[in-house]
Amino acid sequence: MNRNQLFLSTIDSQAGALARKYGLGVEIADYCTAMNIDRFREQTAAALNHQLEQISRRLLHGPFNELFPCAIDPLARKLAAFRFEQALALTREYGGKKLILHGGFHPKLYYPCWYVEQSTLFWREFLENHPGDYEICLENVLEEEPEMLRSIVSQVNDARLRLCLDVGHVNAYSSVSVEDWIACWGELLSHTHLHNNDGTADTHSALWDGTLDIKALMQSLPSGATATLELPEIGENISWLAEHALLSPL
Repeated sequence: MNRNQLFLSTIDSQAGALARKYGLGVEIADYCTAMNIDRFREQTAAALNHQLEQISRRLLHGPFNELFPCAIDPLARKLAAFRFEQALALTREYGGKKLILHGGFHPKLYYPCWYVEQSTLFWREFLENHPGDYEICLENVLEEEPEMLRSIVSQVNDARLRLCLDVGHVNAYSSVSVEDWIACWGELLSHTHLHNNDGTADTHSALWDGTLDIKALMQSLPSGATATLELPEIGENISWLAEHALLSPL
């Protein structure tokens, strides 16, 4: 993977310093919690300005708590649209190229057919109401198979809506292999969140610490896809990628 395709999540407070050291980008995770958009916006922005200094390649992960774009209650859908509008504005403010958002599926709340149908309607309307040059990547969380998100993006049929594969979520919540998710999504896969686990919980463990073969799955990603190391302690993982010839030299 070329270094201009790799990003570091700010869930690690050292992400900015590491990105500057190794010539990588940053995925801003600080606004995943909506309170940081509203009540703590000033403090959050100040901390981020320090992190992002001299880093031009940026992505943004939007808020996701209690946000369900496929919700049955119209007011819940309006809340999702409102928060996603804020996230899109922040992406533009920070010069980001992609916005990562959760699809919002919960197997105890929604039938898969409802999820696909209503999400398609939501995203068609959202994209129509927000013209411009940007890309939203829908991330899998509790989806148990890849077809639902692929169907949503295919039916919306807008180049601004693509997919983000979180490999740790697949390993913890899906019986379908990561390789099959990648094959199913094909060129709709635009971004990837990289971390590992033992298959029982979403622990965001180091790339080598779990049951996923990170080297094999990275080699099977579409050539133009970007990726983020979504880890609380990133440093040694960059060295691991370089040692396994998975990251281009400086």
